[in-house]
Amino acid sequence: MKEFKHFINGEYSASISGKTFENRCPVDNSLIGMVHEAGREEVDAAVKAAKAALKGPWGKMTQAQRTALLNKVADRINERFEEFLEAECRDTGKPRSIASHIDIPRGAANFKAFSETLANHPTEGFRLDTPDGKGALNVGHRTPKGVIAVISPWNLPLLLMTWKVGPAMACGNTVVVKPSEETPATTTLLGEVMNECGVPAGVFNVVHGFGPDSAGEFLTTHPLVDAITFTGETRTGEAIMKAAAVGLRNISLECGGKNPGIVFADCDIEKAVEGTMRSAFVNCGQVCLGTERVYVERPIFDQFLARMKEEVAKLKLGRPEDKNANFGPLVSLEHREKVKYYYDLAVVEGATVEIGGGIPDMGAELNGGAWIEPTIWTGLSDDARVIREEIFGPCCHIRPFDSEEEVIELANDTDYGLAAAIWTENSARAVRVAEQIEAGLVWVNSWFLRDLRTAFGGAKQSGIGREGGVHGLEFYTELKNICIKL
Repeated sequence: MKEFKHFINGEYSASISGKTFENRCPVDNSLIGMVHEAGREEVDAAVKAAKAALKGPWGKMTQAQRTALLNKVADRINERFEEFLEAECRDTGKPRSIASHIDIPRGAANFKAFSETLANHPTEGFRLDTPDGKGALNVGHRTPKGVIAVISPWNLPLLLMTWKVGPAMACGNTVVVKPSEETPATTTLLGEVMNECGVPAGVFNVVHGFGPDSAGEFLTTHPLVDAITFTGETRTGEAIMKAAAVGLRNISLECGGKNPGIVFADCDIEKAVEGTMRSAFVNCGQVCLGTERVYVERPIFDQFLARMKEEVAKLKLGRPEDKNANFGPLVSLEHREKVKYYYDLAVVEGATVEIGGGIPDMGAELNGGAWIEPTIWTGLSDDARVIREEIFGPCCHIRPFDSEEEVIELANDTDYGLAAAIWTENSARAVRVAEQIEAGLVWVNSWFLRDLRTAFGGAKQSGIGREGGVHGLEFYTELKNICIKL
């Protein structure tokens, strides 16, 4: 049985209070190990270690030295690939085939991609005329924000944590990470890699625990934290925003979504089916960018629905190590309760269950796990709760539409605005519709195709701020203007 301790100032440490909680595998509910829960003392120690490291060797490194060190971290993750893969699959239950192609390699790549992008971004300079004729020179200069609190989610634990830690460290900041209580393993393991690569003590810190009255609250309310970046549900984002208001700390929030997929009759239907299948069901539907509302132009509605049902029926549920499996369990029994609640609610609200809708029989060895059936509904009204509230499970509702104007209105009729996918072979329509969708990311004839140089973030209740590429500089650095009188 494993023990997951905090990583503070370059060392692993147990909780002073002795408080721990269980980490269970969602595949069969077996006990993976015990996780130490941080109190105020551990969080305070981590934040103070991060603050001190800003003035130590880390703060004196050149950008080139930091880049070389972060490249070394990326390489070391890949050298220990199997360890990270095993840890990630145990925590999440996802198939090894998915985690080995997405979670681990992209989690490692975040350190290289951001350090090299940010290292080569110029600032600004202006020559100013002055009354004496001699002028002045204005030079933009970026400095690290300071101590960054990173609150990372459970659906892509390594990838979405390094998505924040990579640019934060590349900009010269130090971090205190609170991973999800559901998935502590890979974040904890990363502490070993930091030490192996020579990252100075205090630059990367990890504290475990929950949100209210635990590590999350203690970290986001700590006065020495300079900025907070968070990925998770909107309600938690609102609480973090309130905490950050004290001291006027900067925030970057990527929150919930109820993302639409729009399928026009002139699409390549096989591409649209393949893309919508991934966006609705990959990672058991536990992707913030995933599609839960699908709108299909009426002439191809029946054909599209039939093809989607055929493909869902082919999904193979199984253990992570099953090479034929492409569909795992939900992250926990608690989350399954939430998703199953919406499955039952859909029936109450009048949905036709086209496929799925229940809990599968996985056999005696696995029935204790957090398994649930991939599900498609039709027939719900546009004001149904299942249409309006984020479920975060392997499910979608498919509805016909008749005009471009109608579907734009339907797609935008939500409190959220994270992502959307449009399927059409008409390029003019693609641009026209994409420009009118109220979301931070819009894909055309693709889904989850990410260039790390581009802006990432949501509109409305899906978040605040943009990260990715040079856009991260606005959050992870302070831009000061130096005015030199000549």
